[in-house]
Amino acid sequence: MVIEPAHPEDAEAILALQKLAYLDEAAIHNEYNIPPLTQTLEGIADDFRRQFFLKASIDGQIIGSVRAHVEGDTCFVGRLIVHPEHQNKGIGTRLMRAIEERFPGAKRFELFTGYKSARNLHLYEKLGYRAFKTEPVTANLSLVYLEKLVES
Repeated sequence: MVIEPAHPEDAEAILALQKLAYLDEAAIHNEYNIPPLTQTLEGIADDFRRQFFLKASIDGQIIGSVRAHVEGDTCFVGRLIVHPEHQNKGIGTRLMRAIEERFPGAKRFELFTGYKSARNLHLYEKLGYRAFKTEPVTANLSLVYLEKLVES
């Protein structure tokens, strides 16, 4: 497996993988109108202009991705995805570590996930993230915001 920067020409493959990966998340919360499932190719192209993307590939096929951007001293990490057939093999952990390494000046990392997403919450807590707030989005979905402070 190779983890490397993704490029705008990867947008279509990453978007298709994102929609596949987020179906489980939508099912957990019984909420299918979430941004990762409704995002368009134009929308992800905009994300490529504003965020840094990593991709994980096996034999040239993209099986995972994560994106991030910095505002001030905080790096906002988003949409960690791994193909369902490749989950629970450490790929998400490797992508998270790789994206953090890309932003050595960040003093803080922030991300969010659904409050019922036990696997995601476990992964992020294992990587040193701690919940600092929960916000309701719909009747079925609340988001848990997590942060990781970088020791100086």
